[in-house]
Amino acid sequence: MKENAVITIISITIIVLNMMMIIVLDIKNAIMMATMAEIMVATMAEIMVATMTEVMAVTMAEVTVATMAEVTVVVTAVTTAVVKDVAAVGAGCFNLINN
Repeated sequence: MKENAVITIISITIIVLNMMMIIVLDIKNAIMMATMAEIMVATMAEIMVATMTEVMAVTMAEVTVATMAEVTVVVTAVTTAVVKDVAAVGAGCFNLINN
């Protein structure tokens, strides 16, 4: 009888230890999955922020270049027109004075 009791206790102990090991492995897997998910989310967020920053910088540079080019063209055209008008008025005055 004692031998059967010892075998039963050992068997129950082995079963309990196996169950505990399964629980520990499940917890470890859950922690690893959570960690991987957190790392992936953080990495994706970092990539998105870096990409958006780069896109914004490029867009701002393009807008600045386009705006400056447009402003330069307009200012040049207006300046040229004003200079021509002033030259025409000056020529007209010169003609009036010399005639």
